[in-house]
Amino acid sequence: MTIRDVLIVDDSKTELMYLSELLQGNGMLVRTAESGEEALKHLANAKPDLILMDVVMPGKNGFQLTRIIHRTPEYADIPIIMCTSKNLETDRVWGLRQGARDYITKPVKADELMEKIRALG
Repeated sequence: MTIRDVLIVDDSKTELMYLSELLQGNGMLVRTAESGEEALKHLANAKPDLILMDVVMPGKNGFQLTRIIHRTPEYADIPIIMCTSKNLETDRVWGLRQGARDYITKPVKADELMEKIRALG
């Protein structure tokens, strides 16, 4: 599966801009959401090939949203990479237990993220 369409979920405009430019520069179509609720609306409109998920957000956090997406049959096959400042091993394990395929900590290194995305495709 080639990753072409990515949904980035993060409440930081700086992170959204950085990640969007990085992915668009690698030929991907990017949509963004600044909250869990906005992300769910995007999913209802179009299913992405990949979701990059922040953890610390207002409303539903990234762990909760990942669990919801992973447990919803029509979205369960969408790979999720957690992109977060939460860098403890327990956070990584918890994110993977919620259904994330991978976990990367901020500040996100472009080559590391692209390697993880290529590994999914």
